[in-house]
Amino acid sequence: MTIAFFSDIHGNLPALHAVLADLDQRRPDMVFCLGDLVGYAPWPNEVVNEIRRRGIPTLAGNYDQGIGLASSDCGCAYQTDADKALGAQSIAFTNQVIGPEERRYLRLLPKHLRLDFQDEPCTLSLLMVHGSPRRINQYLFEDFPEGSFNRLLAEAGADVLLFGHTHKPYHRALPYQTATGETRYRHALNLGSVGKPKDGDPRAAYLLLHLDENTTLADPHSLRAELVRVPYDVEQAARAVEASPLPNEYADMLRRAY
Repeated sequence: MTIAFFSDIHGNLPALHAVLADLDQRRPDMVFCLGDLVGYAPWPNEVVNEIRRRGIPTLAGNYDQGIGLASSDCGCAYQTDADKALGAQSIAFTNQVIGPEERRYLRLLPKHLRLDFQDEPCTLSLLMVHGSPRRINQYLFEDFPEGSFNRLLAEAGADVLLFGHTHKPYHRALPYQTATGETRYRHALNLGSVGKPKDGDPRAAYLLLHLDENTTLADPHSLRAELVRVPYDVEQAARAVEASPLPNEYADMLRRAY
């Protein structure tokens, strides 16, 4: 079984189209979106309606939650006053152009999705969130302490946690001891970003998770997670940002993936 996961489209319709075209070729068994459909690029309605048209099960991201509630706060952890000023322009623009049906859709999205597999093709519990099981806008970066990660997953009852929000993909296998003293592994999988990567690679990113009869929590290498990078017309998206009321800085971020 192959399951596809993607996140953080952020209004970038050309990037979304490229990912969906790639998925149409690969034909995974299931597809899920982990949120942040809107913000930072000029196609929020088009992105929402493409996801709705395809019937892709989708979570709310922190930006979706802000727009769904018609709030001026996206729950983003901007580090500088300059970033805060740019962010204010982005959420104001998105609130201005989003349609009423699209806003309603964003407001009603769930915060968590869980898949529990028993026996076939393997036995594990898989939890999807946007930021973390605790908070929709918590950043789980790759250097998050191992003990804290294990506690987070144990509290959530998750063997595999899938999430986005940081826009930087990674896979960590987290060892822990069972009550009988055996070593098992939980897994933390960050999907990266479809429409606003921040890892220096401007291509769209999504994740394929491959599960079969050899998948086991006893072997950290048996959970096969494949990060897929999809090229798209970054310049088209950047120029559309520049032609919109959005700050030109967001076009540069697309070009340079930071």
